Amino acid sequence: MDHPQIPGPPLLTGASISPHTLRHSKAMHLYEAGVPLPYIRDILGHVDLSTTEIYARASTEAKRKALEAAYQGIVTSDLPEWNHDASLLDWLTNL
Repeated sequence: MDHPQIPGPPLLTGASISPHTLRHSKAMHLYEAGVPLPYIRDILGHVDLSTTEIYARASTEAKRKALEAAYQGIVTSDLPEWNHDASLLDWLTNL
């Protein structure tokens, strides 16, 4: 029985991803999901909370939310969706 091909995520063949990159990414995802920093510290095995606080400083999503909350009404829903602009996406892909 033939099964239709289902497109999957982009392949990471040949990508150089270190264990530290995976830890950092998971910590950022946990932080952005609202997991408190002391829990993330414990998961990562950091001794000092200040080591874990880098994730709070680095979170672009948290920065975006803070700016949107401070400047309500400036960013409206009538802005074009950049991720639907095929020519822009092609240009970014070929950088």
